[in-house]
Amino acid sequence: MDPAIVAFGLGVGVLVGMTGIGGGSLMTPLLILVFGIKPITAVGTDLAYGAITKTVGGWRHLRQGTVDMSLSLWMAVGSVPAAIGGVYVLELIERAYGDDFDSILIVALAVTLLFTGAVTMGRALFLKALHDKERDTVEMTRRNKTHAIVLGVLVGFVLGVTSAGSGALIAVGLILLFRLVPSRVVGTDIFHAAILLWAAAAAHIVAGNVDFALAGNILIGSVPGVWIGSNLTLRVGNSVLRTTLALVLIGAGLALLSKAGLDVPGWVIALFPAAIAAMVVNVLVRERRDRLRAEADAAAATSGLEAPAET
Repeated sequence: MDPAIVAFGLGVGVLVGMTGIGGGSLMTPLLILVFGIKPITAVGTDLAYGAITKTVGGWRHLRQGTVDMSLSLWMAVGSVPAAIGGVYVLELIERAYGDDFDSILIVALAVTLLFTGAVTMGRALFLKALHDKERDTVEMTRRNKTHAIVLGVLVGFVLGVTSAGSGALIAVGLILLFRLVPSRVVGTDIFHAAILLWAAAAAHIVAGNVDFALAGNILIGSVPGVWIGSNLTLRVGNSVLRTTLALVLIGAGLALLSKAGLDVPGWVIALFPAAIAAMVVNVLVRERRDRLRAEADAAAATSGLEAPAET
């Protein structure tokens, strides 16, 4: 057992459980840059461990009622075959062109994440009036079904090739296309990702791109991590969760740029644990404040009941 890999798995698991983002966008670059894993093995192994991790998180969110089931399944109609196709295309590209196309695709994904993260952050900070238009569920009209399938195809193909995007890109679509509230973004994202990752992981297993021992080490940390993160989601305020989603999107984009070989300062990776730490601190502060307020209200109520008896 490698304690460092277990520790990274725990941190990424908490992040995935809380935001639905960070599995492939963070773990794959870590495996390549920190642990020296061969890129194609990092991609396949990340998908294999991610399938189990997000299944745990998806089950938790389903029980908590934060999953839009219809929307998840319609996205899967497009994403599952696209992911399998992406793995096949990756094999063809590896034989014909090496890693050039992979680098271009990662850079394009990073730019998309950075842009969307900035837009989401701006919305959270400066466009609070739009929050009232967010909704808990989506009516699956023909137009929305089409949007869901197209979004699934895009994300599924990118995931099959790079292992990144199952969380980040789906979150982008759920926020911008369907205007779901943050807690439903996370739950629906993770539940759909669980379906998608099993398809992509199976394709990579067939292709021989999965290191099962490495995946086991990551799972030792990530499974309890995603369980903890899933339990924290509903206890974090929407504004905090929305802002953290933006931070994680930006961090994912920067991490992918680093994966592509560009010179990104190492401190940017701190955006991921910083986002988790901020949410945990927020939960602890709110719970303490609420507990003190409840105690004060109870004391006031008791005093109010005792006052007439004294007169």
